[in-house]
Amino acid sequence: MGRTPFDLADIVRRHRPELEQIQPLTPAQGRALSAISLCRTAALGGHVNVCPGCAWSESPSYNSCRNRHCPKCQNLAQERWIANRAEAILPIPHFHGVLTLPEDLRPLARRHPREILGAMFQCAQAAFLELGESRLGATLGLTLVLHTWTRDLRYHPHVHVLVTAGGLALNGERFKRAREKFLLPVKPLARLFRGKMMAELRRLQEEGQIALSAGASGAMLASLARQEWVAYLKRAFCSPQWVLQYLGRYTHRVGIANSRLLNVTAEEVTFRTKCGRQVTLTPVAFLQRFVLHILPGRFKKIRHAGLYASPKALAQARTFLSPAPPPAGKPPTWEEALLAHTGQDVTRCRSCGERLHRWALPSCFRGFHRPELAPSRSPP
Repeated sequence: MGRTPFDLADIVRRHRPELEQIQPLTPAQGRALSAISLCRTAALGGHVNVCPGCAWSESPSYNSCRNRHCPKCQNLAQERWIANRAEAILPIPHFHGVLTLPEDLRPLARRHPREILGAMFQCAQAAFLELGESRLGATLGLTLVLHTWTRDLRYHPHVHVLVTAGGLALNGERFKRAREKFLLPVKPLARLFRGKMMAELRRLQEEGQIALSAGASGAMLASLARQEWVAYLKRAFCSPQWVLQYLGRYTHRVGIANSRLLNVTAEEVTFRTKCGRQVTLTPVAFLQRFVLHILPGRFKKIRHAGLYASPKALAQARTFLSPAPPPAGKPPTWEEALLAHTGQDVTRCRSCGERLHRWALPSCFRGFHRPELAPSRSPP
């Protein structure tokens, strides 16, 4: 698909004041919207490349905001993450699992995102590891990625889990491989996750970390206990390289990409969902849905557990599977990463091939390279 003529940043710049009139923003939401609105503009500074050979010069290139919620700042971050994880991934097949937060818990997660989403991570990894130990007699390797959206930007928290097809035996003496098409039973996994989440909700309430009356808490827990929670598990890919590329589709995805915006006017925003369908909202309603998916500051949306959280256990497991990987080289610069990803060498003149000289353009915001320092309006 070609580049879309529409940009989320334009919607933010034009309609953020209307949004703030009807809805207070959290500090994290304010910082993210500020970063998105300034991304790749003169306000953040940039550079101009000039060729000393033929005097060719390009238009100014402005700096990115690097905010993890910005749709324009994720491609290179994703490629770098994949390159870093290539050293740790085990050379075995992996399974892809998804654990979903029930609808009854979503309002509570919106009010207390750090507590509820953090509990979701802890209970998801505990359920997989406990079931792996009891059913396989092994410690699995897990990489977990949080998503909070549906394709139409509604609030739907769920955790994607990439799971090794087997694990290190509990006595540490061998690596136990799982069957080719089956890792763990889904229903026991969902029920174990449900039990752990309900226990964690009781703990959070007792410690006063979530605000619920005794009556409301009892009714909610009774309703959750009657429900069958949703769990999903299927085999992904055999090759470690394919596993990383598959997981890379999830790690740095944001709520909506600019490529999904079909039409933007002062009155409407239309965007693609799935299977050829589309949704039309007012710009303010669109932003209301978008800010639902801005995570609290410093909240980790990618986590590792089991073998992938223990360098010692991972190295021990690797000895049973393959020789040690070669030592990591120097990480690539962003120019080298862009060249490898797109084939475009931005350090050379397009006309004569001479190495370009770079002239820096100053930024209006000192220290803005740290996303958490982005300017933000305080909630009213």
